[in-house]
Amino acid sequence: MNRKALIVLLLMTVACSVSAAATTLVFFHEIGCSNCASAEAFLESIHPKYPDLEIVHYEISERESLETLAGLLAAYDVKQDSVPMIFIGDVAWIGGTFYGLYDDPYTVAGRAADMTLETAIQLAIESDAASPLDRIEDTDTSTLAEGLTIPAIIVAAAIDSVNPCTFAVLVLLLGTLIVAQRKGKKGLVLKAGLAFTGAIYISYFLLGIGVFTAIQAAGVQRPFIIIVSSLAILVGLWNMKDFFAYGKWFSIEVPKRWRPLVKKLTASVVSIPGAFFVGILDSLFLLPCSSGPYIAILALLSKNSSQVEGLWYLALYNLIFILPLLAITFAVNFGYTTTARAERWRSERLGKLHLISGILMFLLGAGMLVAVLMGWL
Repeated sequence: MNRKALIVLLLMTVACSVSAAATTLVFFHEIGCSNCASAEAFLESIHPKYPDLEIVHYEISERESLETLAGLLAAYDVKQDSVPMIFIGDVAWIGGTFYGLYDDPYTVAGRAADMTLETAIQLAIESDAASPLDRIEDTDTSTLAEGLTIPAIIVAAAIDSVNPCTFAVLVLLLGTLIVAQRKGKKGLVLKAGLAFTGAIYISYFLLGIGVFTAIQAAGVQRPFIIIVSSLAILVGLWNMKDFFAYGKWFSIEVPKRWRPLVKKLTASVVSIPGAFFVGILDSLFLLPCSSGPYIAILALLSKNSSQVEGLWYLALYNLIFILPLLAITFAVNFGYTTTARAERWRSERLGKLHLISGILMFLLGAGMLVAVLMGWL
């Protein structure tokens, strides 16, 4: 083979290798998602036709995936929806709607969706489209998410922790335990108070895990955050109403028809297991007047956190939530105050507690709503 033929052969080899450069498809999915499984099965079935197609998989619940998804959503100027979510070339397939393939968004399902996706793949390969990952701007999305999440957790937990409902039930419980302690059961106030508080912590933590998992599995974080944020604003305004007109219309407290049952159950507690049991029941009675901040923060965590991170954030939230309960328990046990004084303090400041809780709740809801609408979440 002469030198000229060798050069031609070398150039042809280089040209073939360049033309054979892989076209990247980015696929966001979730374990247990039937639509994700169908999309993956279709991609596997057509892969032999497109050997140069490189599929990059991301599990939606992982932190790295959330950061990458945030960058791609910004790059393609689309909003997050349910999985599967696919990016290839100039096309994004989000929640059953194709963006960038035609002049207008194109929503389709079933076999038609598969055919449309294959069309997008063919166009990307023919145009030698760059990887969607190359479009992501070099922004620190994790810092932004944490900057929005941590303060929101602290504020929401603080709102929940100044809840008049919990204070009222705990003061009643400690009053009962002091009577029991005078009958010879030494140390019962501290132990039962801790058991009661521990039950609240465990109940709320498990409830949080359930709601957090359900929101992530549904894949509708953004619409859910908008709804919850709007409700948080309304609840905040209603709580502020109780400062100016307490008891008029509906109040954000344990319903009056439930209070005799709460009092009866609490007054019967003279043991540590009993205090733990009442704490669990109390967490259910508290839902009408303390679930607002918790649901709001769970919606935020489902959007910005992986499952592991979500557990740590929930642990932090509930720790802040029970701090006032621990403070009252220790104060009464060591004689710094009495249950009568604690109840008097609560009653005298009930309106102010509603006002503070309402203002913080309003700010939390407004802040989350603005963050979602501005694309920061």
